[in-house]
Amino acid sequence: MDYALLVLRINYREDTALEIQKILTAHGCKIMTRLGLHDHGSATCSPCGTIILQLSCSSEERKAVEADILKIGGVKARFVDFD
Repeated sequence: MDYALLVLRINYREDTALEIQKILTAHGCKIMTRLGLHDHGSATCSPCGTIILQLSCSSEERKAVEADILKIGGVKARFVDFD
């Protein structure tokens, strides 16, 4: 098992939050840490946000998590590689 960081940039949080949550729950055993950050507007919550996931799984499983997330419109995903 390897560790990897997957960063999600989410637009239209109100429209995509439920679908993202379902995917993260489905892959929950692979997620060691989840940090959610949302942009804060002056008077209201921003429709955009960022989620940082620490994954503990094989390379194939990481690709499956990323593929499922990228099926959602308005979501970008990138792995952070420190090598």
